[in-house]
Amino acid sequence: MGSIKGNEPGRRAGGWGYAGSAGGADMMPRMPRTTSRKLRERQELVAAILPILKKTYPDARCSLDFKAPLELLVATILSAQCTDARVNVVTRGLFRKYRNAQAYARAPQEELERDIQSTGFYRNKAKSIRAMAAALIESHGGNVPRSMEELTHLAGVGRKTANVVLGNAFGQNVGIAVDTHVGRVSQRLGLTRHADPVKIEQDLMLIVPREDWTLWSHLLIFHGRQICIARQPRCAECPLRSHCQSAEGFLRAHAEKRRQA
Repeated sequence: MGSIKGNEPGRRAGGWGYAGSAGGADMMPRMPRTTSRKLRERQELVAAILPILKKTYPDARCSLDFKAPLELLVATILSAQCTDARVNVVTRGLFRKYRNAQAYARAPQEELERDIQSTGFYRNKAKSIRAMAAALIESHGGNVPRSMEELTHLAGVGRKTANVVLGNAFGQNVGIAVDTHVGRVSQRLGLTRHADPVKIEQDLMLIVPREDWTLWSHLLIFHGRQICIARQPRCAECPLRSHCQSAEGFLRAHAEKRRQA
């Protein structure tokens, strides 16, 4: 899912700060102060580009393979600092071997490490998965909970991972998952000035229609992989070019580099 993470394996359980003290899946982060004019401009921009993205990427979806909430939870933990393609290779065998929370919790640390080694950071990831599974058994009957608060109290699970699971396994738009692509594309479009994924999410939740929160992440991930590439964005062929505050600057820089070559 990219490298902007709020949920690195080995982190302490629990999420980031929320406004208020009420629990439940709809606990909302404290929103940044944004002028009404700037907010309206960003909302109008989203209204303009969202239909374009939907038309351009009609098959946008979660690129992690899963058939059950636990599988998606494990896959998302493994995706930290690892490509989704590599995770999918590893989980083909992993999901056949470990079919429930009990199997992960009982797995010897060293054995699970070997099973997930190619995803990187495998010691911390194995530790997090085993602790997460034990907590599912102890507190949730072996099942993946359906609320942000409960998910972010599991080992290795931060708000981003919880958003992925809630949105894609349970169909709940509680927040917006922000990975490298979502953050980069949002910044270039002028939808946020922040680099921190938590603050980026806060900005996006104010301007993206809630019913599209989960899909928005997939659309920006697809766009970030195919067009708005980190080092050499393909602005000349970008369907969002006329709406992007960064496109002309990248095009000028590219033209200058070609002249100097």
